[in-house]
Amino acid sequence: MTVTEQRSLLTICLMAAFADGMKDERERDAIKRVAETLAAPNEAPQLASVYQEVLLKRVDLAQVAATLSDPAHRQLAYELAVCVCDADGTANEAERRFLADLKETLGLDDPNTARANAEADSIADAPLAPLDPPMSPALAASRSLASNAPNVPESELDRYVLNHAIVNGALELLPQSLASMAIITLQIKLVYRIGKAYGYELDKGHIREFIATAGVGLTSQYVEQIGRKLIGGLLGGIAGGLGRGLGRAATGAAFSFASTYALGQLAKRYYAGGRQMSPELLRQTYESLLSQAKHLQGQYLSDIQQKARTLDVGQALREAAGG
Repeated sequence: MTVTEQRSLLTICLMAAFADGMKDERERDAIKRVAETLAAPNEAPQLASVYQEVLLKRVDLAQVAATLSDPAHRQLAYELAVCVCDADGTANEAERRFLADLKETLGLDDPNTARANAEADSIADAPLAPLDPPMSPALAASRSLASNAPNVPESELDRYVLNHAIVNGALELLPQSLASMAIITLQIKLVYRIGKAYGYELDKGHIREFIATAGVGLTSQYVEQIGRKLIGGLLGGIAGGLGRGLGRAATGAAFSFASTYALGQLAKRYYAGGRQMSPELLRQTYESLLSQAKHLQGQYLSDIQQKARTLDVGQALREAAGG
């Protein structure tokens, strides 16, 4: 895949990110940071300039699509756009109109686009599975004395967070565009299950707001994951392959491991403390935990790589989709 084709795919991703016209300032700032991070001179598309062109509506979709002559790359562009639109929840009416225009502009047929829509929607609409482990009498007694104690041992919650971080780090190493979307859904489920362990019934709206307040943009996170894979050549030859084999390693595994681990630990502190953290304290605590998690990632790199080699992608996607 050429640099021009990379730039076109990333442009379409950014156009999809802003298609709904409702991104709040936190998400806009996060996407801008992603654009600046991925704009590596002499080796990658200048995504920072692409961001400005998209934001100022100076981009013509037909001209961008015209640079994608390979049918496989056109299909990949549509799949990526669908996942971007669904990253923060199922696509709304404005996003669906954008996807319809994109489909027509790219000259794609109905079966392939319908499949991409269905697969992404199944993950975006995934139910929040409860975590209701049996409570031992001793633990029940201790919980009656401390209302902010979880209904499982904290060591078990820590293992749960670590396992999720390793799985998400492994998903980052896979070439499938849908695998990157599954990372976000698994992070949402992780927060839900931790809140549940502390006695809170949460919905997706609350969890997405919690994650956004911590400074993690769902749409920007997906755009960043896909940007790294495109620039690293991980997606170049697998268009249309939502569910194909393992690709070569990408540098973003550390990011997905660290962000998942930090979110899990932040959720533990937040719900253990009765949801009393201010937005500023949430952001500061997340940044501190993220820094710690980035150092911790090195200890588990071999586990992440091993998980990527053995990970059943279909099973991971079914877990993300609630199946």
